[in-house]
Amino acid sequence: MTESPFAPRGTAAEIEEGRALAPKFDKDGLITAVVTDAASGDLLMLAHMNAQALQLTIETAQAHFYSRSRNKLWKKGEESGHVLDVTELRVDCDQDAVQIKVRQSGPGVCHTGRHSCFYRAVPLGGDKGKGVTLEFVDAERVFDPAKVYEKK
Repeated sequence: MTESPFAPRGTAAEIEEGRALAPKFDKDGLITAVVTDAASGDLLMLAHMNAQALQLTIETAQAHFYSRSRNKLWKKGEESGHVLDVTELRVDCDQDAVQIKVRQSGPGVCHTGRHSCFYRAVPLGGDKGKGVTLEFVDAERVFDPAKVYEKK
């Protein structure tokens, strides 16, 4: 890995209107990454990146993230082969979140075998005091996770 490409955090005006990449990582050293399909615009997944994951994504044009559950850096597709090729990486106004537009090399990104991790909807306007029942939308499996993630 090369030297960090990130600028120090400046004034609000520098961060919001400037051209320097100065990401604001949270107290755990992470930044939120929203992943969308470059062609369709579909929301595919939400993940987190540490500085190393963001830097590797910039350098390789392949999505890297930080797994909070496994406490480690991971390249999307390292197990499944469903690599995410980055076509564009955007930063929000105060640089505390990124949007990653990707081309998928596999049929889906979700470890459950679906195209997107966002395959359930929360019904709005329901009865107060009652439990919420999720509705499945775009929930068909596009690959068999048991075969894709079988232990090698």
